Amino acid sequence: MSFALSSGVSGLQAHQKMLDVAGNNLANVDSTAFKASRINFAELLSQTLKKASQPTSGLGGTNPQQIGSGVGVAGITPDMSQGNIVNTGNPLDLALEGEGYFVLSDGSQSYYTRAGAFAVDKDSTLVDPTTGYRVQRIGSVGESDGFQQPTDNTVHLPYDVTLPAKATSTITISGNLSSDAALDTPQTQKLSSNIGYTYNNGVTAASTTQLDQLDQFTGTLTSGTITIAGYNKAGTALSSGLTLAVDGSTTLGDLVDHLNTNVLTDSTASLVNGKIVVTDNTSGYSKTDLSMSYSGDGKLKMPGYFEMLTVGGSEVKPVNIAAFDSLGGSHTLAGAFVKTDTANTWDMVLSSVTGDVSSLSMTNRWVKGITFNPSDGGSYLGTSGTGIPQFKVAFAYDPSNEQAIALNFGTTGKLDGLTQFAGTSTAVARDQDGYGSGRLSSVSINNDGIVVGAFSNGIKKNIATLQIALFQNAAGLESTGNGYFTPSGNSGDAVATQAMSGGAGGVHGGALEKSNADVATEFVNLIQAQNGYQANARTIKVATDILKELSNLIA
Repeated sequence: MSFALSSGVSGLQAHQKMLDVAGNNLANVDSTAFKASRINFAELLSQTLKKASQPTSGLGGTNPQQIGSGVGVAGITPDMSQGNIVNTGNPLDLALEGEGYFVLSDGSQSYYTRAGAFAVDKDSTLVDPTTGYRVQRIGSVGESDGFQQPTDNTVHLPYDVTLPAKATSTITISGNLSSDAALDTPQTQKLSSNIGYTYNNGVTAASTTQLDQLDQFTGTLTSGTITIAGYNKAGTALSSGLTLAVDGSTTLGDLVDHLNTNVLTDSTASLVNGKIVVTDNTSGYSKTDLSMSYSGDGKLKMPGYFEMLTVGGSEVKPVNIAAFDSLGGSHTLAGAFVKTDTANTWDMVLSSVTGDVSSLSMTNRWVKGITFNPSDGGSYLGTSGTGIPQFKVAFAYDPSNEQAIALNFGTTGKLDGLTQFAGTSTAVARDQDGYGSGRLSSVSINNDGIVVGAFSNGIKKNIATLQIALFQNAAGLESTGNGYFTPSGNSGDAVATQAMSGGAGGVHGGALEKSNADVATEFVNLIQAQNGYQANARTIKVATDILKELSNLIA
Protein backbone atom coordinates (compact mmCIF):
# COMPACT_ATOMS: atom_id res chain seq x y z
CA MET A 1 0.00 0.00 0.00
CA SER A 2 2.86 2.36 0.71
CA PHE A 3 4.04 1.91 -2.88
CA ALA A 4 0.72 3.18 -4.22
CA LEU A 5 0.78 6.22 -1.94
CA SER A 6 4.37 7.18 -2.76
CA SER A 7 3.83 6.57 -6.45
CA GLY A 8 0.75 8.74 -6.40
CA VAL A 9 2.60 11.51 -4.60
CA SER A 10 5.46 11.39 -7.11
CA GLY A 11 2.91 11.52 -9.91
CA LEU A 12 1.31 14.60 -8.38
CA GLN A 13 4.67 16.29 -8.05
CA ALA A 14 5.77 15.40 -11.60
CA HIS A 15 2.55 16.58 -13.21
CA GLN A 16 2.64 19.74 -11.13
CA LYS A 17 6.02 20.48 -12.70
CA MET A 18 4.55 19.66 -16.12
CA LEU A 19 1.85 22.21 -15.41
CA ASP A 20 4.51 24.74 -14.35
CA VAL A 21 6.44 24.25 -17.60
CA ALA A 22 3.35 24.60 -19.76
CA GLY A 23 2.25 27.64 -17.80
CA ASN A 24 5.63 29.29 -18.27
CA ASN A 25 5.52 28.57 -22.00
CA LEU A 26 2.07 30.10 -22.29
CA ALA A 27 3.09 33.10 -20.20
CA ASN A 28 5.91 33.80 -22.67
CA VAL A 29 3.97 33.16 -25.85
CA ASP A 30 4.56 36.80 -26.85
CA SER A 31 8.08 37.21 -25.41
CA THR A 32 10.61 38.11 -28.11
CA ALA A 33 12.69 35.10 -29.20
CA PHE A 34 11.48 33.03 -26.20
CA LYS A 35 12.40 29.34 -26.36
CA ALA A 36 9.73 26.98 -25.05
CA SER A 37 10.65 24.00 -22.86
CA ARG A 38 9.30 20.50 -22.67
CA ILE A 39 9.33 18.12 -19.71
CA ASN A 40 10.32 14.48 -19.85
CA PHE A 41 9.23 11.87 -17.26
CA ALA A 42 10.96 8.65 -16.24
CA GLU A 43 10.04 5.96 -13.74
CA LEU A 44 11.83 5.91 -10.41
CA LEU A 45 13.89 3.01 -9.07
CA SER A 46 11.84 -0.17 -8.69
CA GLN A 47 11.96 -2.42 -5.61
CA THR A 48 12.79 -6.02 -6.49
CA LEU A 49 10.58 -8.54 -4.66
CA LYS A 50 12.07 -11.54 -6.33
CA LYS A 51 15.04 -11.80 -8.60
CA ALA A 52 14.97 -13.58 -11.91
CA SER A 53 16.17 -17.20 -12.17
CA GLN A 54 17.79 -18.86 -15.10
CA PRO A 55 16.48 -22.09 -16.65
CA THR A 56 17.72 -25.47 -15.37
CA SER A 57 17.57 -28.93 -16.82
CA GLY A 58 14.24 -29.51 -15.16
CA LEU A 59 12.71 -26.03 -14.82
CA GLY A 60 12.35 -22.99 -16.97
CA GLY A 61 13.61 -19.54 -15.99
CA THR A 62 11.52 -16.97 -14.07
CA ASN A 63 11.31 -13.21 -14.52
CA PRO A 64 12.09 -10.79 -11.72
CA GLN A 65 9.23 -9.45 -9.65
CA GLN A 66 9.45 -5.64 -9.18
CA ILE A 67 7.21 -2.85 -7.98
CA GLY A 68 7.88 0.67 -9.19
CA SER A 69 8.09 3.56 -6.75
CA GLY A 70 6.63 6.24 -8.96
CA VAL A 71 7.69 8.81 -11.54
CA GLY A 72 10.26 11.59 -11.60
CA VAL A 73 11.25 14.47 -13.89
CA ALA A 74 13.99 13.13 -16.16
CA GLY A 75 14.67 16.48 -17.76
CA ILE A 76 13.34 19.87 -18.80
CA THR A 77 14.74 20.61 -22.25
CA PRO A 78 14.47 23.93 -24.08
CA ASP A 79 13.37 23.89 -27.71
CA MET A 80 16.05 26.03 -29.41
CA SER A 81 14.36 25.98 -32.81
CA GLN A 82 13.79 29.30 -34.52
CA GLY A 83 10.59 31.25 -34.05
CA ASN A 84 8.78 33.12 -36.79
CA ILE A 85 10.41 36.36 -37.99
CA VAL A 86 8.12 39.38 -38.27
CA ASN A 87 8.90 42.82 -39.69
CA THR A 88 8.69 45.77 -37.33
CA GLY A 89 9.95 48.68 -39.45
CA ASN A 90 12.45 49.71 -36.77
CA PRO A 91 15.92 49.42 -38.37
CA LEU A 92 17.55 48.60 -35.02
CA ASP A 93 15.26 45.63 -34.41
CA LEU A 94 17.27 42.56 -35.40
CA ALA A 95 16.40 38.91 -35.90
CA LEU A 96 18.68 35.96 -36.58
CA GLU A 97 17.70 33.36 -39.13
CA GLY A 98 19.60 30.17 -38.41
CA GLU A 99 22.01 29.39 -35.60
CA GLY A 100 23.78 32.03 -33.59
CA TYR A 101 23.25 34.54 -30.80
CA PHE A 102 23.83 38.26 -30.44
CA VAL A 103 26.51 39.09 -27.90
CA LEU A 104 25.99 41.72 -25.18
CA SER A 105 28.16 42.83 -22.30
CA ASP A 106 27.52 44.46 -18.95
CA GLY A 107 31.15 45.51 -18.77
CA SER A 108 32.34 42.41 -16.94
CA GLN A 109 30.47 39.45 -18.44
CA SER A 110 29.09 38.47 -21.83
CA TYR A 111 25.47 37.45 -22.36
CA TYR A 112 23.92 35.82 -25.39
CA THR A 113 20.48 36.44 -26.81
CA ARG A 114 18.31 36.15 -29.87
CA ALA A 115 16.05 38.97 -28.71
CA GLY A 116 17.33 41.82 -30.89
CA ALA A 117 15.14 44.76 -29.84
CA PHE A 118 18.07 47.18 -29.69
CA ALA A 119 18.32 50.97 -29.48
CA VAL A 120 20.86 53.78 -29.21
CA ASP A 121 21.65 55.41 -25.86
CA LYS A 122 22.78 58.97 -25.10
CA ASP A 123 26.37 58.11 -26.02
CA SER A 124 25.28 56.79 -29.46
CA THR A 125 26.07 53.23 -28.35
CA LEU A 126 23.96 50.30 -29.55
CA VAL A 127 22.38 48.71 -26.46
CA ASP A 128 19.53 46.58 -25.18
CA PRO A 129 17.38 49.42 -23.76
CA THR A 130 15.83 47.07 -21.19
CA THR A 131 19.10 46.39 -19.37
CA GLY A 132 21.58 48.84 -20.87
CA TYR A 133 23.87 45.97 -21.86
CA ARG A 134 25.99 46.91 -24.87
CA VAL A 135 25.90 45.06 -28.18
CA GLN A 136 29.33 43.71 -29.16
CA ARG A 137 31.08 43.81 -32.53
CA ILE A 138 33.81 41.81 -34.23
CA GLY A 139 36.58 42.73 -36.66
CA SER A 140 37.95 46.13 -37.62
CA VAL A 141 35.13 47.50 -39.77
CA GLY A 142 34.63 51.20 -39.01
CA GLU A 143 37.96 51.69 -37.27
CA SER A 144 39.77 53.28 -40.22
CA ASP A 145 37.04 55.93 -40.48
CA GLY A 146 37.18 56.64 -36.74
CA PHE A 147 33.67 55.28 -36.11
CA GLN A 148 34.94 52.55 -33.78
CA GLN A 149 37.82 52.41 -31.33
CA PRO A 150 40.20 49.43 -31.73
CA THR A 151 40.27 48.79 -27.97
CA ASP A 152 36.48 48.85 -27.55
CA ASN A 153 34.18 46.09 -28.86
CA THR A 154 30.96 48.04 -28.34
CA VAL A 155 29.10 49.36 -31.39
CA HIS A 156 29.16 53.13 -31.71
CA LEU A 157 26.76 54.73 -34.19
CA PRO A 158 28.49 57.99 -35.20
CA TYR A 159 25.58 60.42 -34.99
CA ASP A 160 28.02 62.74 -33.20
CA VAL A 161 30.78 62.46 -35.83
CA THR A 162 31.14 64.38 -39.08
CA LEU A 163 32.30 62.31 -42.02
CA PRO A 164 35.21 64.33 -43.42
CA ALA A 165 35.37 65.25 -47.07
CA LYS A 166 37.42 63.07 -49.40
CA ALA A 167 39.14 64.56 -52.43
CA THR A 168 38.49 62.80 -55.71
CA SER A 169 41.47 60.63 -56.56
CA THR A 170 40.06 58.40 -59.31
CA ILE A 171 37.45 58.85 -62.01
CA THR A 172 36.18 55.85 -63.97
CA ILE A 173 35.28 56.50 -67.60
CA SER A 174 33.74 53.93 -69.91
CA GLY A 175 31.74 53.71 -73.09
CA ASN A 176 32.46 53.90 -76.79
CA LEU A 177 34.48 56.33 -78.89
CA SER A 178 33.26 56.13 -82.46
CA SER A 179 35.76 54.81 -84.96
CA ASP A 180 33.95 56.30 -87.97
CA ALA A 181 32.01 59.36 -86.78
CA ALA A 182 33.16 62.84 -87.85
CA LEU A 183 31.79 66.34 -87.44
CA ASP A 184 30.29 67.91 -90.55
CA THR A 185 32.50 70.92 -89.88
CA PRO A 186 35.67 70.45 -87.81
CA GLN A 187 35.67 72.57 -84.65
CA THR A 188 37.93 75.58 -84.28
CA GLN A 189 39.56 75.78 -80.86
CA LYS A 190 38.82 78.87 -78.81
CA LEU A 191 40.42 79.71 -75.45
CA SER A 192 39.28 82.20 -72.84
CA SER A 193 40.98 83.40 -69.65
CA ASN A 194 39.24 81.96 -66.61
CA ILE A 195 38.85 85.45 -65.11
CA GLY A 196 37.20 88.51 -66.58
CA TYR A 197 38.90 91.85 -65.90
CA THR A 198 36.85 94.68 -64.37
CA TYR A 199 37.45 98.20 -63.17
CA ASN A 200 35.51 100.82 -61.23
CA ASN A 201 33.92 98.31 -58.82
CA GLY A 202 32.81 95.67 -61.26
CA VAL A 203 32.41 97.47 -64.57
CA THR A 204 33.72 95.32 -67.43
CA ALA A 205 37.16 96.46 -68.52
CA ALA A 206 37.82 97.59 -72.07
CA SER A 207 40.89 97.62 -74.29
CA THR A 208 41.69 101.16 -73.15
CA THR A 209 41.60 100.24 -69.44
CA GLN A 210 45.01 100.64 -67.83
CA LEU A 211 46.33 97.68 -65.85
CA ASP A 212 46.62 99.73 -62.66
CA GLN A 213 42.92 100.69 -62.97
CA LEU A 214 41.77 97.09 -62.83
CA ASP A 215 39.92 95.74 -59.81
CA GLN A 216 42.36 92.83 -60.08
CA PHE A 217 45.33 95.16 -59.38
CA THR A 218 46.47 96.33 -55.94
CA GLY A 219 49.23 98.83 -55.14
CA THR A 220 50.97 101.29 -57.47
CA LEU A 221 52.27 100.23 -60.88
CA THR A 222 55.45 101.98 -61.99
CA SER A 223 57.16 99.03 -63.64
CA GLY A 224 56.63 95.31 -63.99
CA THR A 225 56.77 92.34 -66.33
CA ILE A 226 54.15 89.95 -67.70
CA THR A 227 55.67 86.61 -68.62
CA ILE A 228 53.85 84.47 -71.19
CA ALA A 229 54.25 80.76 -71.87
CA GLY A 230 52.34 78.28 -73.96
CA TYR A 231 52.05 76.17 -77.08
CA ASN A 232 50.96 76.74 -80.64
CA LYS A 233 48.34 74.74 -82.53
CA ALA A 234 50.80 71.94 -83.30
CA GLY A 235 51.82 71.66 -79.66
CA THR A 236 55.22 73.32 -80.07
CA ALA A 237 56.32 75.56 -77.21
CA LEU A 238 56.15 79.30 -77.93
CA SER A 239 59.63 80.77 -78.18
CA SER A 240 59.40 84.51 -78.89
CA GLY A 241 57.85 87.63 -77.39
CA LEU A 242 57.31 85.92 -74.07
CA THR A 243 57.77 88.99 -71.86
CA LEU A 244 55.98 92.31 -71.85
CA ALA A 245 57.33 95.26 -69.85
CA VAL A 246 54.45 97.21 -68.30
CA ASP A 247 53.98 100.45 -66.39
CA GLY A 248 51.18 102.75 -65.29
CA SER A 249 50.22 103.54 -68.88
CA THR A 250 49.97 99.95 -70.16
CA THR A 251 46.43 98.91 -71.12
CA LEU A 252 44.69 95.59 -71.66
CA GLY A 253 44.71 96.43 -75.36
CA ASP A 254 48.51 96.66 -75.22
CA LEU A 255 48.63 93.13 -73.78
CA VAL A 256 46.33 91.79 -76.51
CA ASP A 257 48.36 93.57 -79.23
CA HIS A 258 51.56 92.09 -77.83
CA LEU A 259 50.06 88.59 -78.00
CA ASN A 260 49.05 89.07 -81.63
CA THR A 261 52.27 90.78 -82.72
CA ASN A 262 54.97 88.95 -80.78
CA VAL A 263 53.63 85.70 -79.36
CA LEU A 264 50.87 83.94 -81.31
CA THR A 265 51.66 82.49 -84.73
CA ASP A 266 48.52 80.62 -85.76
CA SER A 267 45.92 82.10 -83.39
CA THR A 268 44.41 85.52 -82.76
CA ALA A 269 43.84 87.20 -79.39
CA SER A 270 40.98 89.59 -78.57
CA LEU A 271 39.27 91.10 -75.52
CA VAL A 272 35.67 89.94 -75.06
CA ASN A 273 33.67 91.08 -72.02
CA GLY A 274 36.86 91.64 -70.06
CA LYS A 275 38.27 88.22 -70.90
CA ILE A 276 41.27 87.49 -73.10
CA VAL A 277 40.08 85.18 -75.87
CA VAL A 278 42.43 83.28 -78.18
CA THR A 279 40.96 81.72 -81.33
CA ASP A 280 42.80 79.44 -83.75
CA ASN A 281 43.05 80.78 -87.27
CA THR A 282 42.10 77.39 -88.71
CA SER A 283 39.86 74.55 -87.58
CA GLY A 284 40.90 71.05 -86.57
CA TYR A 285 42.92 69.30 -83.93
CA SER A 286 44.73 71.86 -81.74
CA LYS A 287 47.02 72.08 -78.70
CA THR A 288 47.02 75.86 -78.39
CA ASP A 289 47.44 76.96 -74.79
CA LEU A 290 48.64 80.00 -72.83
CA SER A 291 49.70 80.87 -69.30
CA MET A 292 50.63 84.26 -67.84
CA SER A 293 52.36 85.48 -64.70
CA TYR A 294 53.14 88.95 -63.36
CA SER A 295 56.04 90.31 -61.33
CA GLY A 296 56.82 93.91 -60.41
CA ASP A 297 55.35 96.82 -58.48
CA GLY A 298 51.98 96.11 -56.98
CA LYS A 299 50.09 92.89 -57.55
CA LEU A 300 48.17 92.00 -60.70
CA LYS A 301 45.94 88.89 -60.76
CA MET A 302 46.59 86.82 -63.85
CA PRO A 303 44.44 84.02 -65.36
CA GLY A 304 44.92 80.73 -63.54
CA TYR A 305 44.47 79.00 -66.90
CA PHE A 306 42.71 79.42 -70.21
CA GLU A 307 39.41 77.61 -70.57
CA MET A 308 38.58 75.91 -73.86
CA LEU A 309 35.30 77.37 -75.05
CA THR A 310 35.49 74.96 -77.97
CA VAL A 311 37.91 72.07 -78.45
CA GLY A 312 39.47 71.87 -81.90
CA GLY A 313 39.04 68.62 -83.78
CA SER A 314 37.23 66.65 -86.46
CA GLU A 315 35.49 64.48 -83.83
CA VAL A 316 35.02 65.64 -80.23
CA LYS A 317 33.12 63.77 -77.49
CA PRO A 318 32.45 66.00 -74.43
CA VAL A 319 32.50 64.34 -70.98
CA ASN A 320 31.43 66.18 -67.84
CA ILE A 321 32.89 64.91 -64.59
CA ALA A 322 31.81 65.72 -61.03
CA ALA A 323 34.71 65.85 -58.58
CA PHE A 324 35.51 67.07 -55.06
CA ASP A 325 38.49 68.93 -53.65
CA SER A 326 40.07 68.15 -50.28
CA LEU A 327 37.70 70.53 -48.47
CA GLY A 328 34.63 68.87 -49.95
CA GLY A 329 34.01 71.56 -52.55
CA SER A 330 32.18 70.27 -55.61
CA HIS A 331 33.58 71.01 -59.05
CA THR A 332 32.50 70.11 -62.56
CA LEU A 333 35.38 69.05 -64.74
CA ALA A 334 34.48 69.58 -68.40
CA GLY A 335 36.56 67.19 -70.46
CA ALA A 336 36.56 66.08 -74.07
CA PHE A 337 37.90 63.18 -76.10
CA VAL A 338 39.47 64.37 -79.34
CA LYS A 339 40.24 62.13 -82.29
CA THR A 340 43.83 62.73 -83.38
CA ASP A 341 45.32 62.51 -86.86
CA THR A 342 46.77 59.08 -85.93
CA ALA A 343 44.49 56.10 -86.62
CA ASN A 344 42.80 54.50 -83.58
CA THR A 345 44.24 57.17 -81.28
CA TRP A 346 42.48 59.76 -79.15
CA ASP A 347 43.53 62.43 -76.68
CA MET A 348 41.56 63.66 -73.70
CA VAL A 349 41.70 67.28 -72.58
CA LEU A 350 40.36 69.00 -69.46
CA SER A 351 38.74 72.03 -71.05
CA SER A 352 37.49 73.81 -67.90
CA VAL A 353 36.93 73.42 -64.16
CA THR A 354 34.23 75.19 -62.17
CA GLY A 355 35.21 76.94 -58.96
CA ASP A 356 38.22 79.03 -58.06
CA VAL A 357 41.20 77.45 -59.85
CA SER A 358 44.73 78.66 -59.18
CA SER A 359 46.40 76.90 -62.10
CA LEU A 360 45.91 74.21 -64.72
CA SER A 361 48.93 73.73 -66.95
CA MET A 362 48.85 72.15 -70.39
CA THR A 363 51.05 69.28 -69.26
CA ASN A 364 48.48 68.42 -66.57
CA ARG A 365 45.29 68.94 -68.57
CA TRP A 366 46.02 66.51 -71.41
CA VAL A 367 46.08 62.71 -71.56
CA LYS A 368 47.65 61.80 -74.85
CA GLY A 369 47.76 58.74 -77.05
CA ILE A 370 44.68 56.80 -75.89
CA THR A 371 44.93 53.88 -78.31
CA PHE A 372 42.68 51.01 -79.35
CA ASN A 373 43.23 47.68 -81.06
CA PRO A 374 41.20 47.45 -84.30
CA SER A 375 41.91 43.74 -84.75
CA ASP A 376 39.98 42.54 -81.69
CA GLY A 377 36.94 44.78 -81.82
CA GLY A 378 38.40 48.00 -80.49
CA SER A 379 39.72 47.10 -77.04
CA TYR A 380 41.58 49.69 -74.97
CA LEU A 381 45.37 49.40 -75.25
CA GLY A 382 46.60 52.20 -73.00
CA THR A 383 48.08 55.69 -73.31
CA SER A 384 51.36 56.97 -74.70
CA GLY A 385 52.46 58.50 -71.40
CA THR A 386 54.20 56.67 -68.60
CA GLY A 387 52.43 55.97 -65.33
CA ILE A 388 48.73 56.33 -64.58
CA PRO A 389 46.82 58.75 -66.85
CA GLN A 390 45.69 61.69 -64.75
CA PHE A 391 44.75 65.35 -64.54
CA LYS A 392 46.24 67.74 -62.01
CA VAL A 393 44.48 70.87 -60.77
CA ALA A 394 45.63 73.44 -58.20
CA PHE A 395 42.72 75.14 -56.45
CA ALA A 396 42.92 78.69 -55.14
CA TYR A 397 42.65 77.73 -51.46
CA ASP A 398 45.84 75.62 -51.76
CA PRO A 399 47.73 76.85 -54.85
CA SER A 400 51.04 75.14 -54.03
CA ASN A 401 49.54 71.61 -53.96
CA GLU A 402 48.03 70.18 -57.09
CA GLN A 403 45.26 67.62 -56.74
CA ALA A 404 46.00 64.56 -58.88
CA ILE A 405 42.94 62.82 -60.35
CA ALA A 406 43.65 59.46 -61.94
CA LEU A 407 41.58 58.33 -64.93
CA ASN A 408 40.51 54.71 -65.13
CA PHE A 409 39.82 53.82 -68.76
CA GLY A 410 39.49 50.07 -68.16
CA THR A 411 41.73 47.03 -68.37
CA THR A 412 44.31 46.95 -71.11
CA GLY A 413 43.34 44.52 -73.87
CA LYS A 414 39.75 44.14 -72.64
CA LEU A 415 36.36 45.69 -73.31
CA ASP A 416 35.43 46.60 -69.72
CA GLY A 417 36.07 50.35 -70.06
CA LEU A 418 36.65 52.51 -73.10
CA THR A 419 36.13 50.90 -76.50
CA GLN A 420 36.34 52.04 -80.12
CA PHE A 421 33.61 50.66 -82.35
CA ALA A 422 31.78 52.11 -85.29
CA GLY A 423 28.63 54.02 -84.46
CA THR A 424 27.88 56.58 -81.79
CA SER A 425 30.31 57.89 -79.18
CA THR A 426 28.85 57.11 -75.74
CA ALA A 427 31.83 57.59 -73.38
CA VAL A 428 30.79 59.00 -69.99
CA ALA A 429 32.20 59.33 -66.47
CA ARG A 430 30.68 56.41 -64.57
CA ASP A 431 32.03 56.96 -61.10
CA GLN A 432 34.36 58.98 -58.89
CA ASP A 433 35.54 58.31 -55.35
CA GLY A 434 35.32 61.75 -53.76
CA TYR A 435 32.60 63.32 -51.62
CA GLY A 436 31.83 66.29 -49.43
CA SER A 437 31.51 66.21 -45.66
CA GLY A 438 28.32 64.79 -44.15
CA ARG A 439 26.61 63.58 -41.01
CA LEU A 440 24.98 60.24 -40.28
CA SER A 441 21.32 60.27 -41.36
CA SER A 442 20.21 56.68 -40.90
CA VAL A 443 21.50 53.17 -40.30
CA SER A 444 20.55 49.73 -41.50
CA ILE A 445 21.91 46.23 -40.89
CA ASN A 446 22.42 43.83 -43.80
CA ASN A 447 22.31 40.04 -43.83
CA ASP A 448 26.02 39.84 -43.03
CA GLY A 449 25.42 41.70 -39.77
CA ILE A 450 27.21 44.80 -41.03
CA VAL A 451 25.86 48.11 -39.74
CA VAL A 452 25.64 50.43 -42.76
CA GLY A 453 25.38 54.18 -42.27
CA ALA A 454 23.80 56.54 -44.79
CA PHE A 455 25.25 60.05 -44.57
CA SER A 456 23.77 63.38 -45.59
CA ASN A 457 26.27 63.68 -48.45
CA GLY A 458 24.85 60.56 -50.10
CA ILE A 459 27.73 58.32 -49.05
CA LYS A 460 27.17 54.93 -47.42
CA LYS A 461 29.81 53.58 -45.06
CA ASN A 462 30.18 50.30 -43.18
CA ILE A 463 30.16 51.28 -39.51
CA ALA A 464 30.65 47.99 -37.66
CA THR A 465 30.16 44.22 -37.87
CA LEU A 466 27.95 42.64 -35.23
CA GLN A 467 29.49 39.76 -33.29
CA ILE A 468 27.56 36.51 -33.47
CA ALA A 469 28.22 33.59 -31.10
CA LEU A 470 27.86 29.89 -31.87
CA PHE A 471 27.63 27.00 -29.38
CA GLN A 472 28.26 23.31 -29.84
CA ASN A 473 25.14 22.51 -27.78
CA ALA A 474 22.80 25.48 -27.62
CA ALA A 475 20.27 23.45 -25.60
CA GLY A 476 22.83 23.37 -22.81
CA LEU A 477 22.77 27.15 -22.29
CA GLU A 478 21.45 28.47 -18.98
CA SER A 479 18.69 31.06 -19.08
CA THR A 480 19.31 34.12 -16.91
CA GLY A 481 16.11 36.01 -17.73
CA ASN A 482 15.43 38.90 -20.13
CA GLY A 483 15.98 36.48 -23.00
CA TYR A 484 19.66 36.13 -22.04
CA PHE A 485 21.72 32.97 -21.84
CA THR A 486 25.10 32.12 -20.39
CA PRO A 487 27.29 29.11 -21.20
CA SER A 488 27.14 26.00 -19.02
CA GLY A 489 29.43 23.03 -18.67
CA ASN A 490 27.48 21.22 -21.39
CA SER A 491 26.89 24.03 -23.89
CA GLY A 492 30.50 24.51 -24.89
CA ASP A 493 32.26 27.85 -25.02
CA ALA A 494 31.04 30.64 -27.30
CA VAL A 495 32.69 30.76 -30.73
CA ALA A 496 32.77 34.36 -32.00
CA THR A 497 32.03 34.90 -35.68
CA GLN A 498 29.86 37.07 -37.92
CA ALA A 499 26.57 36.43 -39.65
CA MET A 500 26.51 34.25 -42.79
CA SER A 501 29.69 32.54 -41.63
CA GLY A 502 30.24 29.14 -40.06
CA GLY A 503 26.53 28.37 -39.73
CA ALA A 504 25.68 31.58 -37.88
CA GLY A 505 22.82 32.37 -40.25
CA GLY A 506 21.78 35.79 -41.51
CA VAL A 507 20.63 38.95 -39.77
CA HIS A 508 17.31 40.56 -40.64
CA GLY A 509 17.18 44.28 -39.94
CA GLY A 510 13.84 45.84 -39.02
CA ALA A 511 12.52 42.51 -37.73
CA LEU A 512 12.21 40.45 -34.55
CA GLU A 513 12.03 36.74 -33.83
CA LYS A 514 8.81 35.67 -32.18
CA SER A 515 8.43 33.12 -29.37
CA ASN A 516 8.45 29.50 -30.56
CA ALA A 517 5.88 28.50 -27.91
CA ASP A 518 2.82 27.01 -29.61
CA VAL A 519 -0.47 27.77 -27.87
CA ALA A 520 -2.27 24.68 -29.19
CA THR A 521 0.53 22.37 -28.06
CA GLU A 522 0.64 23.94 -24.61
CA PHE A 523 -3.13 23.62 -24.21
CA VAL A 524 -2.79 19.90 -24.94
CA ASN A 525 0.04 19.72 -22.41
CA LEU A 526 -2.23 21.41 -19.85
CA ILE A 527 -4.92 18.81 -20.42
CA GLN A 528 -2.38 16.00 -20.14
CA ALA A 529 -0.99 17.50 -16.94
CA GLN A 530 -4.50 17.80 -15.54
CA ASN A 531 -5.39 14.23 -16.48
CA GLY A 532 -2.14 12.90 -15.01
CA TYR A 533 -2.65 14.88 -11.81
CA GLN A 534 -6.24 13.66 -11.45
CA ALA A 535 -5.23 10.03 -12.09
CA ASN A 536 -2.50 10.14 -9.44
CA ALA A 537 -4.84 11.87 -7.02
CA ARG A 538 -7.32 9.04 -7.58
CA THR A 539 -4.56 6.50 -6.82
CA ILE A 540 -3.93 8.21 -3.49
CA LYS A 541 -7.67 8.34 -2.76
CA VAL A 542 -8.18 4.63 -3.47
CA ALA A 543 -5.13 3.68 -1.37
CA THR A 544 -6.44 5.85 1.47
CA ASP A 545 -9.88 4.26 1.22
CA ILE A 546 -8.37 0.78 1.45
CA LEU A 547 -6.30 1.76 4.49
CA LYS A 548 -9.43 3.21 6.07
CA GLU A 549 -11.31 -0.06 5.39
CA LEU A 550 -8.47 -1.97 7.04
CA SER A 551 -8.73 0.27 10.07
CA ASN A 552 -12.45 -0.36 10.21
CA LEU A 553 -11.82 -4.12 10.37
CA ILE A 554 -9.74 -3.65 13.52
CA ALA A 555 -12.36 -1.43 15.04
